[in-house]
Amino acid sequence: MKIALAQINPTVGDFPGNVDKIIRFARQAKQGEAALVIFPELSLCGYPPRDLVEKPSFVERNRRELERLAQEAPEINLICGFVGKAEGGEGKTLSNSAAFLSGGQVRFVQSKMLLPTYDVFDETRYFAPAAQQKVLPFGGKQLALTICEDIWNDKQFWKKRLYNRDAVKESGQSSDQPNFGPNGPGLYSRDPVEELVEQGANILINVSASPYFIGKRRFRGEMLRAFALRYRMPVLYVNQVGGNDSLVFDGSSVVYDSEGTVSAQASSFEEDLIYFDTSTRQGDIHPQVEEPQEAAYRALVLGTRDYVRKCGFESVLVGLSGGIDSALTAAIASEALGREKVLGVGMPGPYSSPGSIEDARALAANLGIRFQILPISGIFASYLEVFREPFRAMPADVTEENLQARIRGNILMALSNKFHSLVLSTGNKSELAVGYCTLYGDMAGGLAVISDIPKTMVYELAAIVNRDGPVIPREILEKAPSAELRPDQKDTDSLPPYEVLDVILKAYIEDYETPRQIVEKYGLSLELVRGITRLVDGNEYKRQQAAPGLKVTSKAFGIGRRFPVAQRYRE
Repeated sequence: MKIALAQINPTVGDFPGNVDKIIRFARQAKQGEAALVIFPELSLCGYPPRDLVEKPSFVERNRRELERLAQEAPEINLICGFVGKAEGGEGKTLSNSAAFLSGGQVRFVQSKMLLPTYDVFDETRYFAPAAQQKVLPFGGKQLALTICEDIWNDKQFWKKRLYNRDAVKESGQSSDQPNFGPNGPGLYSRDPVEELVEQGANILINVSASPYFIGKRRFRGEMLRAFALRYRMPVLYVNQVGGNDSLVFDGSSVVYDSEGTVSAQASSFEEDLIYFDTSTRQGDIHPQVEEPQEAAYRALVLGTRDYVRKCGFESVLVGLSGGIDSALTAAIASEALGREKVLGVGMPGPYSSPGSIEDARALAANLGIRFQILPISGIFASYLEVFREPFRAMPADVTEENLQARIRGNILMALSNKFHSLVLSTGNKSELAVGYCTLYGDMAGGLAVISDIPKTMVYELAAIVNRDGPVIPREILEKAPSAELRPDQKDTDSLPPYEVLDVILKAYIEDYETPRQIVEKYGLSLELVRGITRLVDGNEYKRQQAAPGLKVTSKAFGIGRRFPVAQRYRE
């Protein structure tokens, strides 16, 4: 039996577009002689729909579109995700479900049993868990149909059914494996896969919408392979691809045969359709992006492209300072949207270095994007005149620095309004973590493309941009980072070197280590570490007003990190 895995990029709430895409891929699979085609989790409505599922009209539209899908493709056997009706009459009324469609009807429905509530997930807010699992007989096989989290609780693989650093070490992963997975309120009490195997299942299918972050694809593959070896059965994993808000889904759908060998593999970060033959155990092998930095770069390109287009924009604006952050952002935008859709804006001020505007101009020329210069010195002088009396006899400080940043933000937003072009803010994770950024200034924008990229990684991704030639000028790569808001300013005037800062930030933000643990681990001074952690804690108010950013690390600022603004806890 030939089975097709359809790795698609749905748009949340675009029922007509999503259904048409499912039908198109299903018919292509049928032409490829597939007996069954499988689509990702909640592929009918797109994942994650969040509070849209609290709208009765949304849920009803979802039901009608499932019926339309079945009726318009009666000749195709397919599995797709949708918002279902929960079993029982109490509690949550909805379920995260997958339907088997055949002959123009819904023949079988399986709901998700394990509902994640950690990091970016909050599924118990919306759905009731499945009370039971049943195998799906098809093509002489017994299919174990599971949905995403249902496969993330194998006690043989995890030892402890929690994703924490101890569990990662016990499962044989490297000690630097990122902390991810169900580190929520406790253990899952059931293992859906084990229960289905006990019912006689001999093919494991998992439909997923599993967001990308660095390190996850390798770890996910090892877990799936462990299932195949443990149960001696093929494992077919179909993942969503594309960007929805801050989340990027890498796809990377895969089939492991009963010997734990990769028998079919879809591409990463793009839509794909692959086949697997259960008789020959052979399938399509398409290339994936293996190198972690390259994968992160691909994720940012995909996330930027989908965010801009799914939000209804055609073009973007980037303030080009002549620095590395804005250069990388512009390069990502150019690849995501095409160079004709990107406008770089140079806004030199009274403290801009002579080479900064030329570096920005050279970058724009190398990328082939449009470039415009709008000086701010005159505007800044006007602001100073307005504040001459209120600020009388007071020395210049960060207030005057922030005025320049806010003038630039104002200019970019005016251009955005006039030309319906989305502003991409250019701050990195290191700056956002410690508040080295200006509200309503350089933080202004509709998408913070690199806000989950530490400064040291910015240079690594810039090297990817430059691998075929010097797109980002050498001068930009070699200059000392500076906001250029006062004479001879350098980032190191306010912060430790980024090589040191990023070590502290990863330990504190992603690994939840205390200042004393960080000091003991890296041999840093307690005064330095505590100073940085206090900056992180004290600038939560800025981050909660920041533009959405694209998640590529195990713990990004945004919906997956929910700290109060008004609080006094310090470690």
